[in-house]
Amino acid sequence: MTLEIDRGKTTFRYAFSVVEDLKAWLDSQQDLTGFCFAGRSNVGKSSLINSLFGNGTARTSKTPGRTREINIFSFQLLDNENDEEPKLYYLFDLPGYGFAKVSKEMSQNWHELIGTVFGSITEKVGVVNLQDARHPNLEADFAFHDFLKNYDLPTFLAFNKIDKLKRQKDRASLEKLKPKLFSEYEWVKQIHFVSAEKRKGVPKLEEALVDFLLEFEK
Repeated sequence: MTLEIDRGKTTFRYAFSVVEDLKAWLDSQQDLTGFCFAGRSNVGKSSLINSLFGNGTARTSKTPGRTREINIFSFQLLDNENDEEPKLYYLFDLPGYGFAKVSKEMSQNWHELIGTVFGSITEKVGVVNLQDARHPNLEADFAFHDFLKNYDLPTFLAFNKIDKLKRQKDRASLEKLKPKLFSEYEWVKQIHFVSAEKRKGVPKLEEALVDFLLEFEK
């Protein structure tokens, strides 16, 4: 039986905007396993999280760049053949990056918060970087990966809003970009094309994420 994310069991746990509080919580945890979701502001990150983990998990903001805290959730895998207490995994919803209308102080706080998470977790927490399929690899995305490469964390790259690419030529161009991305971003393990709104490609991404979690159960 193929396991899947139990969308009815995702639970909000914490919200951190102060580095010291976040560090104290991370230091108190043992054997964290799960995912960090990161992407440019207004790229559809909350929509993808809701599609994967259940509607209402992540809050969407009408003002890009407004959310400057890390929201942490617990989630489980659905296994109808196992009566044991399910293992708790963790989802880190990271604040969006690359939005110009934020102060230098807020930008610095972002770097400190994200750096605290990436510096505290292990390879058991994968990074899911979400980009807009219509505007791949913008300057802010390059900057994020330049930041991420210092931590050697397994990364999934997901291009959202693939349904907005109406022309076959545009979809083919994005597909041809994959070898270049794998070459430049050695820490990226898989690349997925998805539409959170239409759920296109989402089941395949979910399967890949579940397989990642189960690797540590062997």
